[in-house]
Amino acid sequence: MQNSLSCFLVNKNEQKEITGGLQSVPSDNLPEGDVTIRVVYSSINYKDALAATGHPGVVRHFPHIPGIDAAGFVVESKSDQFKVGDAVIVTSYELGVERWGGWSEFIRVQPEWVVPLPEGLTLKESMILGTAGLTAAMCVNSLIQHEIPTDAGSILVTGASGGVGSFALSLLKRGGFHPVAVTGKPSVALRLIELGAREVIGRDELEDDSKKPLLKARWSAAIDTVGGPMLSHVIRSIQQNGCVAACGNAGGAELDLTVFPFILRGVTLDGIDSAWYPIRKRTALWQKLATDWKLPDLESRAEVISLEQVQDTVDAMLKGEHRERTIIQISEE
Repeated sequence: MQNSLSCFLVNKNEQKEITGGLQSVPSDNLPEGDVTIRVVYSSINYKDALAATGHPGVVRHFPHIPGIDAAGFVVESKSDQFKVGDAVIVTSYELGVERWGGWSEFIRVQPEWVVPLPEGLTLKESMILGTAGLTAAMCVNSLIQHEIPTDAGSILVTGASGGVGSFALSLLKRGGFHPVAVTGKPSVALRLIELGAREVIGRDELEDDSKKPLLKARWSAAIDTVGGPMLSHVIRSIQQNGCVAACGNAGGAELDLTVFPFILRGVTLDGIDSAWYPIRKRTALWQKLATDWKLPDLESRAEVISLEQVQDTVDAMLKGEHRERTIIQISEE
């Protein structure tokens, strides 16, 4: 492996000012691990945008390289599971949080975090999906495991214009469900219908200050990417024996409700933890995303940028102006 690597490095100076940008650092700075990967593509998730600003809830130590997703080729391996030249995917675990992440020419990780690239997906497609697509698949899988019938009613998807929400719409439609998209951006309604929504409603329809323990039962199930007051409203609006797969907190971490949705309607709240999802289940879902659940329009769903262009996307994401997916091409395939 070469002596230095290019990366997007986030640092904090003596005045505690956060800076971030493209830099070259010694390859010896890579953390310990048995599998070294040359990164071809990474992606930009909300957590990455926070890391790029040095957010203390994400970045544990400085200097830091963001990027919770990476796909590329093994260049060194001490593990019997992988050999040099294998095409692989790494998403979540400590990548881009406790450990230097995928916005770098190389990463070094434990073999327990690595998924072989499944036949049927390219490296580029795997990063168009990334953690967002995997999380959406986890949410849809949750509803299936909770035996939500496809004909029981509408499935609500909050934060529908984001990465997880937009993939959830498409996967639900592919599975025969009736997805309803929630968005605060009326201008994206037609795009959400293209992605799979049967209906689009405004975020204001889910605003309720009444503090009623139960609301009108409207949805057979829901995928919530927002959290906070919206999640409270959604849970109180779920039909008998429905399920809510919750995976985000951009709208807040507090959850203000009573136990009545759970004990009077039998609602299940299923927390979706994409960071530490077991590797066996993770590998199985990647196989589905490459076969039965493969979306035919993946190439059209993401903008491809270079590491030099990352900051503009980070700014847009933190302002709530970013849509769908942006991936970073870091090296040649």
